[in-house]
Amino acid sequence: MMMMLPESCVANILSFTTPADTFSSASVSTVFRVAGDSDFVWEKFLPTDYSRLISSSTLRSLSSKKELYRCLCESVLIDNGRKIFKIEKLTGKISYVLSARDLSITWSDQRHYWSWSHRSDSRFSEGVRLIMTDWLEIIGKIQTGALSPSTTYGAYLIMKVTERAYGLDLVPAETWIKVRNGEKKTKMSYLSCLENKKQQMAKKDVIFGYYRREPEMREDGWMEIELGEFETGGEGDEDKEVVMSLTEVKGYQLKGGIVIDGIEVRPKPRKSELLS
Repeated sequence: MMMMLPESCVANILSFTTPADTFSSASVSTVFRVAGDSDFVWEKFLPTDYSRLISSSTLRSLSSKKELYRCLCESVLIDNGRKIFKIEKLTGKISYVLSARDLSITWSDQRHYWSWSHRSDSRFSEGVRLIMTDWLEIIGKIQTGALSPSTTYGAYLIMKVTERAYGLDLVPAETWIKVRNGEKKTKMSYLSCLENKKQQMAKKDVIFGYYRREPEMREDGWMEIELGEFETGGEGDEDKEVVMSLTEVKGYQLKGGIVIDGIEVRPKPRKSELLS
């Protein structure tokens, strides 16, 4: 019965599904393949402000909305190279990476505290390395309206630890996220991982109920610390500011040797996806 529907009708049906469904439907029949390539369908899956994203990026002119969608799945530098925008191919969910230049880092303009330089391992034009401080404060901000609605997001500080790092595993940093005037949920995390000998001692702490949060390795060679998570509202809900932070200001512990690349804000997998 579906095979007898006109192309426009099939396109309308596909526009109410997901990108994953539309991609897979191409194998059903020629009608589904042609309808699934139409601008009408992919317009529904693109972010509502995709015109602004194009104008603030270096994307060339694209022949179709589907081609544009595919390009946005590959990470695109926007806002004069200060942010990265990306959509998940199968869900259409939006992610952002805020560069170090897009963050508020206390004293990052002081050369004897922080050093800015080009990094070949970064997708941005530069990163910033901590030389020395006893007051570490990193803050990023994003609007819920820029993200996908009705979605659970996690925020992650992207960083590296240099060979000459010091003072990072003595006092934990506080991480938190706050949506507008909502509750601020604080967690603790160390800025570096323990050496092998210290790891053996830390295992004993786990037995007695203490869990040590540390940076985790990423596929791109960087490390990340989860700052927290938050929920976006539904379609048409009020746009709210999300503040994301990592601070270590209580211990007055001198520390140095971390490189900050930025903060990534990405959808968290649903529990059903984690179990599958």
